[in-house]
Amino acid sequence: MIEVTRFKGTKIVINSDMIETIEETPDTVITLTNGKKYVVSESSKDIIGLVIDYKKHIFGKL
Repeated sequence: MIEVTRFKGTKIVINSDMIETIEETPDTVITLTNGKKYVVSESSKDIIGLVIDYKKHIFGKL
């Protein structure tokens, strides 16, 4: 799970395993495998970093 910021400033938590695509159009749009889309303030590079950090945290505990 990663925490991202919507443009109104609210934080939401997204299941990183459900991310299908991340586009910058120029706003960053996260599309999940269920078709839901979220416009967030983080860049695609930042989101990728959040996912990597989350995976390191989860798999580092095995």
